[in-house]
Formats: sequence, structure tokens, C-alpha cells
Amino acid sequence: MSARPEGAPVWADAMFPDLEAAKSFYAELFGWTYDEGSAEFGNYTQARTPDGKHVAALVPQMPGAEGVHPAWNLYLATADIASVAERIKDAGGSLMMDPMQVASFGTMITAQDPAGVVFSVWQPDTHQGFEKVNEPGAFCWAEVNTRNAARTDSFFPAVFGYDVKKMEDDQVDFNVWELNGEPTMGRMLMTDDFPPHVPSYVNVYFVVEDCDAAVSTVQRLGGKLHFGPFDTPFGRFAAVGDPQGAAFSVIDVTAAKGEMPKTS
Repeated sequence: MSARPEGAPVWADAMFPDLEAAKSFYAELFGWTYDEGSAEFGNYTQARTPDGKHVAALVPQMPGAEGVHPAWNLYLATADIASVAERIKDAGGSLMMDPMQVASFGTMITAQDPAGVVFSVWQPDTHQGFEKVNEPGAFCWAEVNTRNAARTDSFFPAVFGYDVKKMEDDQVDFNVWELNGEPTMGRMLMTDDFPPHVPSYVNVYFVVEDCDAAVSTVQRLGGKLHFGPFDTPFGRFAAVGDPQGAAFSVIDVTAAKGEMPKTS
């Protein structure tokens, strides 16, 4: 059984053509250290915060995946992977891989919504997912950035039962997806600010102690600043990319400014 509600973010990983370079980048940015990867599991390498908590994983590029753009992949929790797989297909999505048991750790699928958003689903066994959230170096939030809001909006709530709240803001088309009355994820319609070649994707947020310092570190290490930093009621954040092109966001949740937006 999953310790997290159905559809809640439970884990994140990213695949890189140069694993050692990725490990070095994120170690300096977030202070991560790493478990030793096992050849049995494709050198899947779990990352730890300085206090030893597992918060994400970095993966070497698999044979046949040459040319696939590095990207962070978000896993959503389930207690019944087979049922979720059927709901994904019934809602118009597609399975990129059938349910696969990963030793005693759990069972996963990777899927795509009708707008092209790639994500995974995890039914935990011994690996329960994030051991820490909402603290420096750890996951805190995710947004589905989509080029087709209608398709994404009809898909995810149908599969995971999210309650949808629309943000009352004329400047952005943004929905909050809730579980048990608590915000779980966001959905944002991509605007012309996004380069036309960027597909729909999930934007994963990691907490940092100082957003501006984190951005400087990203740029010094060869990464890119895409947007920001911006002050928001949720914290000061920036959208960045690592040197191999994987996009993500960094946020200082202690630097919140302004009133919380209303939703309806």
C-alpha cells in the first residue's frame, strides 16, 4: 500500500547521457551525496541530502535512448498499478511501458497524457518514495506545463480523482489539483514565453536556501536560467536547466511575498 494518497507525488528521477557530470552538478547545487549504483538495476543512483535522506535519483541513459532529451520525471503514487494503467488508457492517455515490478522496491509504469505530458506511476513496496520533502535539497512541488489545457484537464482528474481549483488571475491560466482538500500539484498553460520547441512537461521544484545564490551556481556550472527569479506568495523561485538540458525549478520557500491568490 502507498503511504501517500492516490495521485500524490512520490518520487522523481532524471536520465542523463553523462551520469558523472550530472552527479557533480547536483552535488554542488543541492549538497547531494549518492548511493552506489548497482549494475543489476542499470546503475540507478539514489541521491541523499546531507542528513542521509533519499530525495531523488539520477540514471544513466539506457541503450536505445540516445538522443532522448534529459528531463526530470515525476512519479505519482498508487496502491493499484493495474487499475491506474486501465484508467490512463480509458482517459485517452497511452502507456509507454507496461507495469514493471522492480525487484522488491515496487511496481511502475510510464505514461503520456493526451497533450504529450510524460509521467510515471509508482506502487511502493520497500521503496516508499521521498524520505524528505519541503526542505533544502528536497522536492516540494510540481506543475504540469501543458500546451493543451483542455486535454490535460480532462485527463489527470479523471485518472487520479483530483479536485480542481482555478486560480483567479487574468495573467495566467493555472489550476491547482487537490487531494483531501490539500494542494497536490499545479497545471499551467504554456504561453509564448516558452520556446516553441519545448513540449508539454512536468516541472519539478526543489527547495533551496537562497534562490539567487542557487541560480548563480547553476549558471557557474554551465546550466541556464530560463525564467526568474520571481517573488511569489509561495516563495522566491526560478526556472532553470542543468548543463545537459534537464529543466527544473528552484525555490526558497522562506522568502514568500504577497497575498495568496484566490481559487474557485
